[in-house]
Amino acid sequence: MTSFARGDRVIGAATHHVENQPPWRVDVNEYELNRPLAEAVGAFGAAWAHDDLREAGEVVGSASFQRDAQLADTHPPVAHSHDRWGFRLDEVEYDPSYHRVIGEAIARGAHTSAWAIPRAGATVARAAMFMLFAQVEPGHACPVSMTHAAVASLEGSGAIAEDWLPRLYSREYDPRLVVEGGKRSALVGMAMTEKQGGSDVRAGTTVGEAMGGRAYQLTGHKWFCSAPMSDAFLVLAHTRDGGTEQGLSCLFVPRILPHGIRNVFRIQRLKDKLGNRSNASAEVEFDGTVGFLIGEPGRGVRAIIEMVQRTRLDCVLGTAAGMRQSVAEALWHARERRAFGSVLVDQPAMTAVLADLALESEAAMLTGLRLAQLFDAAAPERDVALRRLATPVSKYWVCKRGPQHAYEALECLGGNGYTESFPLARRYREQPVMAIWEGSGNVIALDVLRALSRDGDSAEAFADELSTTGGASAVLDRHVQSALSLLQRLSRSETAEAAPHARRLSEDLALALQASLMLRHAPSRDAEEFIGARLGDDRRAQFGVLPGGADASAIAARH
Repeated sequence: MTSFARGDRVIGAATHHVENQPPWRVDVNEYELNRPLAEAVGAFGAAWAHDDLREAGEVVGSASFQRDAQLADTHPPVAHSHDRWGFRLDEVEYDPSYHRVIGEAIARGAHTSAWAIPRAGATVARAAMFMLFAQVEPGHACPVSMTHAAVASLEGSGAIAEDWLPRLYSREYDPRLVVEGGKRSALVGMAMTEKQGGSDVRAGTTVGEAMGGRAYQLTGHKWFCSAPMSDAFLVLAHTRDGGTEQGLSCLFVPRILPHGIRNVFRIQRLKDKLGNRSNASAEVEFDGTVGFLIGEPGRGVRAIIEMVQRTRLDCVLGTAAGMRQSVAEALWHARERRAFGSVLVDQPAMTAVLADLALESEAAMLTGLRLAQLFDAAAPERDVALRRLATPVSKYWVCKRGPQHAYEALECLGGNGYTESFPLARRYREQPVMAIWEGSGNVIALDVLRALSRDGDSAEAFADELSTTGGASAVLDRHVQSALSLLQRLSRSETAEAAPHARRLSEDLALALQASLMLRHAPSRDAEEFIGARLGDDRRAQFGVLPGGADASAIAARH
């Protein structure tokens, strides 16, 4: 390229010699660099998983994996309704990068390892593994999460469990829908909601006619079918046997029936989503589709309730994973970028923002791992009671915080953050789905009230959890007292009277839980700053407004 001298200046090629741009954040170990996560994994009883998590951290931090994450989002899936000869296919084609990503996650048990090999700390180890992969590529986490959660509904389902659970536990990944000689692994999706009902699943119009035994023939349209390339789906339908209405039931719908026959599963179109583009969501139609009853007829909600709890847990984990990505990328940029005479991370205003984002990320991660611990196979009854309330409480608050957190981190990168070339633009688009999936804000907040009205033990267990840090912080003690007083008042109120206060209660309880967890597991300095920024008299709405005297540099350095 030709350059031309003009006075003392050289123009042309020199304008493309760029300095002061951070390098691509790749070839790092995402587990080793995430000191708060590694410490929490040990604290919650899964230190035995450190080596596996460290190996996974190297994989997801590699340039090749991060490139695959970008490619999977750049080349979205495509639905094929028919083959070239006009025969129905109803298949979804994914970019090879997506298959590589999900294959790595399944190989390391991010889906069902806690079910397949139950032991103390297994759900914590699985949660940490799930977060490592979801941190870099969130789209594949949808079928991984649903397969994990589906086990809760399929256990005890007789022949279905006997045939399918070994496939769900498998760490092989085979994306093909039809496999000669049998397929040794499987993923499970869900098709619950309909266009006229949404979260009100009882408003669905899909019907199932008994065919004999536990088989039903389904007719209906599902507005959201997650991961339509999956091998089987959990579906809600109003079933009947002859002239007898049975009510809303849960059915297991495989894509391939015995003897290799394809089940009817009409993919109408793929959704044009706000969030990740790597994974598909679809509208599907059933027309004589065969499904097999899970649980008892008319008890569909009961059959899926434990599954829903686990997908809500994964919404918390997925949000926390996204917060970690946001913090890691923002810190990386701030440590490499100079402006106004110094490195960004050393400028007090920026340091305060980074530290505050880091505190939020750690609180979300601790909440997710504590929740996961409550789902251990051998969890005591008190933990089971606690999770019934703590899960919707945490899902409501942590997932609500995700989008604002992603935006603030994105802003740390300036104009670069606003482009799709950098991962935080993808993250910003993705975070809202965690707050919507498995119950949006009002649904979740009302579920908090429902848990209180149906299970008094859950409120007692929550109070016991908070009592473990009683006296450690006067600010937190006052907040806990206020939150538990509101809890007691609303638990005695009629639903119509309590409903307007459901969001306030959910937020108060969630912040109390997060502050308590920070006191127990984070450095005392960080816990005190979190409590002051979230509960203190001088708290503010925006990130980066920490209490006076905060050692923001030390907080940021830990992350």
